[in-house]
Amino acid sequence: MVVRGAVQGVGFRPFVYRLAKELTLRGWVVNSAQGVCIEVEAAPDRLAEFARRLPLEKPVRAIIQSCETSHLDPLGCDAFQIRESTDHGDKSALILPDIATCEDCLREVFDPRDRRFRYPFTNCTNCGPRFSIIETLPYDRANTAMKNFAMCADCAAEYRDPANRRFHAEPTACPRCGPQLQFWDSLGKVLACADAALRHAAEAIRTGKILALKGLGGFQLLVDARNAAAVQRLRDRKHRAEKPFAVMFPTPEQAGADCEISELEEGLLTSPEAPIVLLQRTQRTKGSPLLGGEGRVRAIPDAVAPGNPNLGAMLPYTPLHHLLLRELDFPVVATSGNLSDEPICIDEHEALARLGDIADGFLVHDRPIVRHVDDSIVRVIHEREMLLRRARGYAPLPITLRHPQPMVLALGAHLKNAVALSVERNVFVSQHIGDLATKQAHDAFTRSVADLPRLYETRPEVIAHDLNPDYLSTKHASQLPGRKAPVQHHWAHIASCMAENEVEPPLLGVAWDGTGYGVDGTIWGGEFFLVEENSCRRFAHLRTFGLPGGDTAVKEPRRSALGLLYEIFGDELWEQSDLLTSFSSAELRPLSRMLMRRINSPATSSAGRLFDGVAALARIRDRSTFEGQAAMELEFAIEPDTEESYTFSLGDGSPIVIDWEPALRALIEDRRRNMSAGRIAARFHNMLADVVVALAQRAAKAQVVLSGGCFQNRYLTERVIEQLRANGFQPFWQQRIPPNDGGIALGQVYLATSAMRELT
Repeated sequence: MVVRGAVQGVGFRPFVYRLAKELTLRGWVVNSAQGVCIEVEAAPDRLAEFARRLPLEKPVRAIIQSCETSHLDPLGCDAFQIRESTDHGDKSALILPDIATCEDCLREVFDPRDRRFRYPFTNCTNCGPRFSIIETLPYDRANTAMKNFAMCADCAAEYRDPANRRFHAEPTACPRCGPQLQFWDSLGKVLACADAALRHAAEAIRTGKILALKGLGGFQLLVDARNAAAVQRLRDRKHRAEKPFAVMFPTPEQAGADCEISELEEGLLTSPEAPIVLLQRTQRTKGSPLLGGEGRVRAIPDAVAPGNPNLGAMLPYTPLHHLLLRELDFPVVATSGNLSDEPICIDEHEALARLGDIADGFLVHDRPIVRHVDDSIVRVIHEREMLLRRARGYAPLPITLRHPQPMVLALGAHLKNAVALSVERNVFVSQHIGDLATKQAHDAFTRSVADLPRLYETRPEVIAHDLNPDYLSTKHASQLPGRKAPVQHHWAHIASCMAENEVEPPLLGVAWDGTGYGVDGTIWGGEFFLVEENSCRRFAHLRTFGLPGGDTAVKEPRRSALGLLYEIFGDELWEQSDLLTSFSSAELRPLSRMLMRRINSPATSSAGRLFDGVAALARIRDRSTFEGQAAMELEFAIEPDTEESYTFSLGDGSPIVIDWEPALRALIEDRRRNMSAGRIAARFHNMLADVVVALAQRAAKAQVVLSGGCFQNRYLTERVIEQLRANGFQPFWQQRIPPNDGGIALGQVYLATSAMRELT
């Protein structure tokens, strides 16, 4: 019997051993590069009972994808045993993600009578590091970052005992034989070791200092989340002006003082994946600036997430975090240990060099991190979790396709990059890599591109990549062996959602985001695709407009607004001074020339840039300090229970052009009448939902697939889903794979060898 799936590092072999002993079976079980191999000998009725109970009683964290059985002549085994692992044959076993600390280990960490009392690297088969420490398959200690830590006699006894929950727990250790902490100053001088190092770190945070902590998958920067001055100091040093920080709370109850937490959201916070969960902040009571709902005291100042009604909240997920937060008993900002646009540091000496100007102290340890793994981010949309950043706790578990694929390596997009590798029916999507804007980010990307094929010892036959010739990922594709398969960006978005939801054509695909290279060389981003069994064509798109200054418009929503206005009014725009108040006359002169002469003003159908332009016209945001800020604030501004909607028109050509001009002319009149930004935002969002329904009715396809970064917008996505269902359509949206560019690689794999890859 060969059991395939996530069956290594979850206590599967001791479970098989105990079940076999209970049924008095003889034989053996072994880890292999394919999964877990089992041979059992007994009477037919007991073999049938074993096969029946195996999937029903498996360990909680185990995932069985398949169980292949065959009948052989008995060898005459006299007992049942667990054999040493083998690494023969093709490698297809699933690598488990890093798992949050289990209740049993947590109990030991805080029990003064236990030999692991206050030990920050306590783990067992049910929890602890996996993906961040594995070097190669099969998942054995010798193939992990723990290979240089020889187990003491007590740990070795637990490791060899099939009845112990640490049986073959590969990262298992204790204070006598495992990794140790050190506390360094900003110059790398060792100030304390072991438990004293942890207490030094707590004191640094308590006194308003910034701590760089070597965590599970890389460094984090920690600071007292209640201390607005300390938070601002972190912003200044990290060059992160307004982008929200995540907050780690000691307990769910303390998170509940600052946030409204639903039952589903609490389940996500306390799950083994332990992601950052976007929660709605409690509303302040008038006259009580730190008072939350039902009299709860709010601890988190606005400096943590300026102007944002949501807060990214998480709970401690390693013993080190639990010990530190128990010591402090207050929430801390816990953000990635990097400068903006760089990957997180994973080595303490690298961290000292890159973070020395940010952190006041370093809490480090000597267990190597094999690959960087950020914290995952989740948002609940329409009573389902939606991953916005897929990393710790989720990667690299695969998406399973209906049909086997050739070995395809997909290089993803330029922003929010992740890469993917197909092995038979499994598509292994890497952890979040990030934006490929710096040398450090590009180096992390090239390491990740090599990482998955090396783990699975494969030589990809096909290299899938984006159409954009200027993307670093596209340029890197040309350097790799294998047939190249360029895939259009927005078609990859739709295919990603199709693959995750196992949706087959015919269908209508809606891909809305900020930027993507179109087959006509223009910037797409407000796209509808009609997908048939063997073809895909661009069915409709938003009316195009110019972006004066090109990429600069991404950082200045007022430029998108200017492009929209010029598309409507032409040269008459320059006479309407009330619409141009965001610009000085000196700024307008070159911008007007760009638009009139169509120089450095690329045409775009981007929904993301339309959001930006509307945010600027509604006087919400003229300049952005991080990607998506204007669109986020437009969503935040929505006045609830507003059913009014702007109007639009649909052209009769092919593809259909969605004309937003009627909506923007009405918006301009609303602005001139000093209508609230919240009402304008509601009317605009409602119009977008109406657009999707109108195109679904034109396409007359029952299934509608939604993807792209704009569908991270909770209001928009939920309204579109509800309106589609009310009109008899079946919507599909993403859950385990991000709808943003983090999902592009999965779509590229899905299409790389498909006849549908070419848009018609």
